[in-house]
Amino acid sequence: METIDLKKYGIKDVKTIVYNPTYQQLFVDEMDPANQGFEKGVETCTGAVSVDTGIFTGRSPKDKYFVKDEITEKNMWWDGTINRPINTNVWNDCKTLVTDQLGSAKKLYVVDVFCGTNVDTRMKVRFIMEVAWQAHFVTNMFIRPSHYELANFGEPDFVVMNGSKATNPKWKEHGLNSEVFVLFNLGQKMAVIGGTWYGGEMKKGIFSLMNFYLPLRGIASMHCSANVGEDGDVAIFFGLSGTGKTTLSADPKRYLIGDDEHGWDDHGVFNFEGGCYAKVIDLSKENEPDIWRAIKRDALLENVMVKADGAPDFSKEASKTENTRVSYPISS
Repeated sequence: METIDLKKYGIKDVKTIVYNPTYQQLFVDEMDPANQGFEKGVETCTGAVSVDTGIFTGRSPKDKYFVKDEITEKNMWWDGTINRPINTNVWNDCKTLVTDQLGSAKKLYVVDVFCGTNVDTRMKVRFIMEVAWQAHFVTNMFIRPSHYELANFGEPDFVVMNGSKATNPKWKEHGLNSEVFVLFNLGQKMAVIGGTWYGGEMKKGIFSLMNFYLPLRGIASMHCSANVGEDGDVAIFFGLSGTGKTTLSADPKRYLIGDDEHGWDDHGVFNFEGGCYAKVIDLSKENEPDIWRAIKRDALLENVMVKADGAPDFSKEASKTENTRVSYPISS
């Protein structure tokens, strides 16, 4: 197993580190009877695992902040509502909350992945978390390195530490929105997450970084889905989250490029991700057959109720949120 030194990130005394776990290993850990609360996974009759993300069934944009420093001060739009600044003292306090939480865990998952299919501009990202299904989520959503690429991965370009069990009791003193925090420090090339279990925070957090870095290199970063026809004609579908980008791009007569995040450079349109993240509220086999077929082993359902017979219930009446989701590898 790859030797990973977590002490350089401030994480100490970890008993077990699972590096780039297989889907089978993740499934076993998700089904562990010792799991508590939102750690638990439920196996459905399709083979997919369903999890509950707790209070947060979507992202928490008001709890997202960036350290304002020499890197971000002139290159980020500080409007006070979308890009919110924090200082290094707040960052250090919240980072310590996360590293202490992760350091107390019996087992941590370290997942090294790529963001971006263009090898010249892709980002090497390292995720660190203690919850198996969160490791499953990033394994689904990002690009998994080959054995050769993993052996030569080296130092990551960015590190995300997800301490979803940690909350910030000093949030008022820090001038933050709540005890929940999603913080980015571009100088340290690191992000920390606390208080929210929602998997999409990790996905969209890295998208924020691509939005920052790629335009500085003259490359468009787009929130869209895309597919391509047999003649090489590319279609791009722009839209906010949950407006149908995944559904529209999953066309059986065209090849899927990706369902949510893309770049556009001199060579064309390319995907950032290695998976799809589709809404499944009122999902039916007749209306969305490609997504329906993807809900099998290795897929991860979020906030989808499971019936007594193990069948996932996609009906609006049975759902705790309209933002019920499934993540699955793009190869599914």
